[in-house]
Amino acid sequence: MRLGACRRGRLPQSLETTVQPWLAIAAKSVVTGTLVDMDQTFLSLIIGILLALALGFLLGWVLRGRASPAGSGDESLVLRTQLEMVQGQLESMKADQDTENKILLALNPVATKLNDMQKTVADLEKQRSDQHGQISEQLRSALQSDELLRSTTEGLASALRSNSMRGKWGEVQLRRVVEAAGLIERVDFDLQSSISSDAGLGKPDMVVHLPGGKNIAVDAKVPFTAYMEASSIPMTATGEEGARRERLLKDHVAAVRAHIDALGKKSYWDGLEASPELVICFIPSEALVSSALEADPGLMDHAFSKKVALASPVTLWSVLKTVAFSWRQDVVTEDAQKIFTTGTELLQRLGAMAGHIETLGRSLTSSVKHYNSFVGSLESRVFPSARKLSELGTGADLGHALETIEELPREISAPELAEDESAKD
Repeated sequence: MRLGACRRGRLPQSLETTVQPWLAIAAKSVVTGTLVDMDQTFLSLIIGILLALALGFLLGWVLRGRASPAGSGDESLVLRTQLEMVQGQLESMKADQDTENKILLALNPVATKLNDMQKTVADLEKQRSDQHGQISEQLRSALQSDELLRSTTEGLASALRSNSMRGKWGEVQLRRVVEAAGLIERVDFDLQSSISSDAGLGKPDMVVHLPGGKNIAVDAKVPFTAYMEASSIPMTATGEEGARRERLLKDHVAAVRAHIDALGKKSYWDGLEASPELVICFIPSEALVSSALEADPGLMDHAFSKKVALASPVTLWSVLKTVAFSWRQDVVTEDAQKIFTTGTELLQRLGAMAGHIETLGRSLTSSVKHYNSFVGSLESRVFPSARKLSELGTGADLGHALETIEELPREISAPELAEDESAKD
């Protein structure tokens, strides 16, 4: 049986059992890529182990043959055949190993590229992880900001439900708009001024001073409760919610009408000096005004009939900006009038000074003439007699002769002064 197996190119069962696990390991290593990381030393170690096993197996068969000499010839033949087969197997494995080494060398650049790709993928994964952490942190921060905004909004909404807080907020907004327009407190406007009229004592939030000594009253009103509840309902709401929103908007319009009627009855213009017959109702939110006018288009006409002008922040700012410009123009006009008056006065004084200069010139001319007459009389009458005395032996020295003044004062040639002098003549 063993000889037949050897002749058919197969190892005996015991040798196959011994060598087959090692062959399986080697084959598995080739298939899974383990040989990629094996070096020459490890492969040589495997071959040595296989040779040692084969030699040990042969030695066992030799000893067995000695123990049974009857079949020693057949056994020797069998052992030789098995040894040849083992050697063939080892040579075949060595050839396969050389082939695999060549394949591995050829695939080495591919392995390098794969390693680089693996590193790149690892870097990308790390970057993705970092970016995911940053995005998570940003989302967490956004949630915190939203929560803070929500709590702040709720606090503001609850505060504005109070009438006193709404009034203070309206006054603050009014002052901000006025200061943004360039007006100055106690110069261009006064706050909380008391006004006495036929309707009684009133105190508007602000009195704006207009050029020319005129004034206009401004009062801030904040109809907010109904509008705030209506704004919490979507505009696309239908059914019960839609009806509730319309009802709240009507309540908002009613609140605005109530403020208009109250301001119209106070008649602030009667208690102000040179004031137009109207009072400005300042509502510190564009949405409050626009929603009321949208719900009731006749609200503006009702306000005009009560001599009340509804003003949003933008409207009031434009009006007050015009007032500030008027004040600047008024100041420029006053300065121009002062310049004109001062110039006229200066010209009058220059004319008077020209008269004094003319008088002084005439006096100088007369003095020069008198001086020359004096010098002529002295030289023609006094000095000849004095010379006679000197010739008689008095020894007196008459000194140098006196010179006359030939130049006269310069006449005025400026046309302004000449015109003044001609006008006088």
